[in-house]
Amino acid sequence: MSVLTRDEAQTRARLLDVQRYEIALDLTTGEETFDSHTVIHFTARAAGDTFVEVKPATLRSVTLDGEPLDPAALAGNRLALTGLTEGPHELRVEAEMTYSHTGEGLHRFTDPADGETYLYTQLFMEDVQRVFAAFDQPDLKAVFDLTVTAPENWTVLANGVTEHQGGGRWKAATTPLLSTYFVALAAGPWHSITTEHAGLPFGLHCRRSLAPHLDADAEELFEITRQCFDRYHEKFDEPYPFDSYDQAFVPEFNAGAMENPGLVTFRDEFVYRSAVTDTERQTRAMVVAHEMAHMWFGDLVTLRWWDDIWLNESFAEYMGYQTLTEATRFTDTWVDFGIVRKAWGYDADQRPSTHPVAPDPDAVPDTASAMLNFDGISYAKGASALRQLVAWMGEKDFLAGINTHFQRHKFGNATLADFIDNLASATDRDVHAWAEKWLRTTGVDTLTPVVGEAEGSWTLAVEQDGDRPHRIAVGAYDTDPARPGRLVLRERFEIDVPGTPLTRPGARPALVLLNDGDLTYAKVRLDTESWETALRSLSGLPDPLGRAVVWNAARDMVRDGQLAPAAYLEAARAHLPYESDLAVVQGVLGFALAQVAGRYLADSARPAALTLLGDLTRDLLRRTEDGDNPGLRLIAVRHFIDCAAQPHTIQEWLADGSVPGGPELDPELRWRVLTRLAVLGAVSEAEIDAELARDHSATGEEGAARCRAALPDPSAKTAAWAAMFEGDTLSNYLFTATAQGFWQPEQADLVREYVAAFYVDAVPLAARRGPAIAEAAGRYAFPQFAVDEEAVALGEACLSRDDLLPALRRKLTDQVDDLRRALAVRNA
Repeated sequence: MSVLTRDEAQTRARLLDVQRYEIALDLTTGEETFDSHTVIHFTARAAGDTFVEVKPATLRSVTLDGEPLDPAALAGNRLALTGLTEGPHELRVEAEMTYSHTGEGLHRFTDPADGETYLYTQLFMEDVQRVFAAFDQPDLKAVFDLTVTAPENWTVLANGVTEHQGGGRWKAATTPLLSTYFVALAAGPWHSITTEHAGLPFGLHCRRSLAPHLDADAEELFEITRQCFDRYHEKFDEPYPFDSYDQAFVPEFNAGAMENPGLVTFRDEFVYRSAVTDTERQTRAMVVAHEMAHMWFGDLVTLRWWDDIWLNESFAEYMGYQTLTEATRFTDTWVDFGIVRKAWGYDADQRPSTHPVAPDPDAVPDTASAMLNFDGISYAKGASALRQLVAWMGEKDFLAGINTHFQRHKFGNATLADFIDNLASATDRDVHAWAEKWLRTTGVDTLTPVVGEAEGSWTLAVEQDGDRPHRIAVGAYDTDPARPGRLVLRERFEIDVPGTPLTRPGARPALVLLNDGDLTYAKVRLDTESWETALRSLSGLPDPLGRAVVWNAARDMVRDGQLAPAAYLEAARAHLPYESDLAVVQGVLGFALAQVAGRYLADSARPAALTLLGDLTRDLLRRTEDGDNPGLRLIAVRHFIDCAAQPHTIQEWLADGSVPGGPELDPELRWRVLTRLAVLGAVSEAEIDAELARDHSATGEEGAARCRAALPDPSAKTAAWAAMFEGDTLSNYLFTATAQGFWQPEQADLVREYVAAFYVDAVPLAARRGPAIAEAAGRYAFPQFAVDEEAVALGEACLSRDDLLPALRRKLTDQVDDLRRALAVRNA
């Protein structure tokens, strides 16, 4: 299939003005395919040639201005339209299209819990062509009229309000001007909860088998939605631009959510079947806020070409966290951002695949290259840059510039240059120069304090590895004389980096913390005395955001070979038993188990690391026996299971159906225990089958697939490998679950032969099944625990091939670089 180049898109945009699509889909023609009928009304500004895109199973007929075109002329995904005359035209395309099972195009899912079938679209980038014919690029906006024929007992959701006209026929309200990739459809026997707010219909939708769980959380979800909606209307001058706001929780969704105008789709893991922490509820709320921000930035005003995708995601990421903090009960959202999301950005920015937040247009020459930029840079680094920009220019001026941007470009398209010009119009600051330093460069600055002492005063200079301007806060902390393990804030002051050294009154503080409050994007180091204080008193820092900055500094030092992995574990052992912020506990434990114990320590040191983490989680369990902190206890239970080196305790939990003192083992915890028991060889196929019979849901099927792949048995590994790489029947979620179970550090010898096999089998798999499965294979089926020179050499050899799908090449580039880093940490 041909990918669309930027040059081709610019040429087509100069030639065409697209006014309207009339799309009719028939979803009653069978389980494998559906019928798609499209009429496109467009105008040619001059005589010329162009093409329309479509990816059919069968292209039945095409007519242009009433004249038939030869369907056999379809070349890949392109049908040439030659000899266009200046003026209006009508293109009609009738096709049979294939349902997807990879989360791309029109995805079809049958719920094992009750046999009901659900469909939803994910039309990002080029996947609209899997559903209807289109001039598929973001700057050819049009209005859309959608009609759908579905089984009689189904509900059809779309971008606008839908009306059931009888006989299974549904018609959606005509949309405002939209880019093709925003057209959305969700069809099935949905369980729906509706309300109204600000004169608009709001809805929540999920599979019927999840109905009790959505009902339990509906008011919380509606409250978050209302609070964010109202707060955005306080921030933005432009009103919400669509006629309704539906949020559909859909199965086997690849991303967290998609900002379809008026119909946001979410992965339905956000409908919680099992107990979750308040931080996880906060994450769900942030995704709600993030996607709603896109209604303005992304949907109302849309990028012209994919080099500016960061503008969509960075803005929504920043606004999601900030608005949640301002408008809801979740007031510490930036702690989670600092400990989880920024780490994602820092890691991505130190790999060979790094790119500027705003890449040069020439670096995104086509849609295949654009797909690769959905990463921690476009989301976390970009949001961090915007947060720093707001600190630098002030929120009032920032919002004034944003509102100018919306007013000038509503229902149209805009570029980075437009965005910067509109911000610059609201301030005397040199936003263009700021953008060149922050948005057009790569890498992470490192800030190191140089602290000196003088009589009655202390001095601070900041050494900077990098050249971005930073506006940061510095925290000066003293040891609390009444409680030596606690630290008290003496003062917090702001400085510019680069800047001149400064002198502050009083004795040298016990701890000097750069970027206190985490307002900039940079790696931070501590001077020797401050680091010694942190090792003694990290949990005694009064502000969780300050603690997150210190933990991030320790994480970065481990990854850079400047702090022994065992020292990180000892710090976690010393301080997490006293930590109160759930995001910090979850982030530190996650890094300690997955990266430190899993990759950065030598294989021989892993048992001791698991013992230490087991002792740590036992401490957390003892601390939470009174039931006052169920979220912290849940985190402790999960990690106790994951690091169990012996099966006995968790076998007892499974047999009893609960942890002594709580919680009861809900489906998530039961499958978690079974997965660990499978890794340890302490569960049988029959026991896995019995658990699946107990929980015959989509999540249960994934849990069973994960457990079977985790069994330390050659035949189980052979079967799992064949399912992933030889048969192409696994859905995206079942592929991921199987891959997650397959590689286990404890089973290195058993799976050694598959390390080389991965590089042989992943390449044709990606070519056959496309970008979504290629990404899943590169992320989850990669042999990440094989940390040695041979594994690195195998990866480098594979990357030297010229036949890798771009999505797979990007994931392998990152994974092999992570292997090199892990090997360097081991050898440091």
